[in-house]
Amino acid sequence: MEEKMKRIIVSALICLLLVNAMVFAAGGAQGGGKAPAYPTKSITMICPWAAGGGTDAILRALSAAAEKQLGQSVVVENRTGGGGAIGHAAIKNARPDGYTIGMITFEINSLPQQGLIDFTYADYVPLIRVNADPAALTVKADAPYNTVKEFVEHAKKNPNTISIGNSAPGSVWHIGAGLLASETGIQVKHVSFEGAAPAVTALAGGHIQAVSVSLAEVRGQIEAGNLKCLGVMDTKRAELFPNVPTFTEQGFKINYYTWRGLAAPKGIEPAVRDTLVKAFSEAMKDPAFLDQAKKLGLNLAFQNSADFSAFLKENYEAVTKTMKDIGLIK
Repeated sequence: MEEKMKRIIVSALICLLLVNAMVFAAGGAQGGGKAPAYPTKSITMICPWAAGGGTDAILRALSAAAEKQLGQSVVVENRTGGGGAIGHAAIKNARPDGYTIGMITFEINSLPQQGLIDFTYADYVPLIRVNADPAALTVKADAPYNTVKEFVEHAKKNPNTISIGNSAPGSVWHIGAGLLASETGIQVKHVSFEGAAPAVTALAGGHIQAVSVSLAEVRGQIEAGNLKCLGVMDTKRAELFPNVPTFTEQGFKINYYTWRGLAAPKGIEPAVRDTLVKAFSEAMKDPAFLDQAKKLGLNLAFQNSADFSAFLKENYEAVTKTMKDIGLIK
């Protein structure tokens, strides 16, 4: 009797397992055995800098173009503070599900050396590089100098009287201003802002005497007649303002630029990463985006994931050397 009961129990367990297997198989057949579709909801795009600046402007244009590829909205969220530290940390610490990514900028390669953040470019999954823009020396339209040479001569005659605005301590434009001062032998005051936009506003209002941000970020004020650009730190003139000479043309061998790109937090699924890379790579070809980038005067410099990853390492090493050369780090 006992043996018969054991056989009944075993048979029942086998039947139960078979039923479960059939249910699982039916579910797999119905769903095609595929992972859940992505994306199924809106994506948050973190911008570490203030609204109105170059990073914010290019990111919003690119996100709008990517929505056509992804079939979902891409919402830009400005997380400012700490010279870019807060926004970059928010990208790194986001859930790696593909629904929160962001735009990393030059500062991810200048903040760690100063001990301002405890992470580096290596803590992200690079997606694509978007653009690269040279620094430009811009002043008030009625300033008593019209060339870089005249600016330098004025600064040397009046040490520590010129205030140059930048986008936070150790930021790309702070280092650019420091490089300018170091290479020309002038003494200036560095004034920090949470992004280029407020720095440019302060210059237009006469609260500082110069900014070392990109041409795209001063374009509106230049065209309004409030500011004038003395030179760009590049080997060639900018298409946006072809009449503005380079520093090299004016006798100063100073070439310096910022960059921006997209990244996701570590741990993101490869399939999700590939979807994002494909969508944003296609978005960079979108006519509306290209038109907006041209209007903004931003220099597009696309790199795929592998090239962007290699670039980040090379740039980190180069920036570290520059910062040591100008005394920002020991």
